Amino acid sequence: MRAARALIGLSQAELAGRAGVSVPTIKRCESEGENIPVVSSETQRKIRTVLEAEGIEFLPENGGGPGVRLAKKTTR
Repeated sequence: MRAARALIGLSQAELAGRAGVSVPTIKRCESEGENIPVVSSETQRKIRTVLEAEGIEFLPENGGGPGVRLAKKTTR
């Protein structure tokens, strides 16, 4: 999620505001290590919806871990 935010230039506070969650929730989602607090699937959905609306594509696990990228812009 941290990489996704960086790609679109959102701060933790901006993402939290747009997703309707708290900044500490965003920080928990971005935590690394073994004792990472779990956030609800509803919270994950809210955050993912905001990131996808901003052009983020979530990539599945491919042996090196899941990833993100900016979606290709389509011309009309």
